[in-house]
Amino acid sequence: QVRLVESGGGLVQAGGSLRLSCTASGGTFSTYRMGWFRQAPGKEREFVAAISWSSGYTRYVDSVKGRFTISRDNAKNTVYLQINSLKPEDTAAYYCAIQSSGYRQFDLLSSYDYWGQGTQVTVSS
Repeated sequence: QVRLVESGGGLVQAGGSLRLSCTASGGTFSTYRMGWFRQAPGKEREFVAAISWSSGYTRYVDSVKGRFTISRDNAKNTVYLQINSLKPEDTAAYYCAIQSSGYRQFDLLSSYDYWGQGTQVTVSS
């Protein structure tokens, strides 16, 4: 059973920073791409960032470009999301996910095979 565990969320003031981590374990799986999504209260889950596991090529939603950085440690099966210059509108539960059966569209929820339980990020103004 593949398991993804996120950590690093918390309560932070606007302008602050957080570093989210997500470690994959268990089962037998391939990793083509890992992604971060977020879901604010009353809203749909949305794409934030993704990284190709082999090349390290990254993609971001426009609203976080320049503030968020996704990276990975292949040896640790871990993906990170460095979040800087946090804004109240970044408040959400953040989820990591894996594309395990091949490269598919990077920003679609349905393209990902495994999901974590989420870590909450709350930004106060």
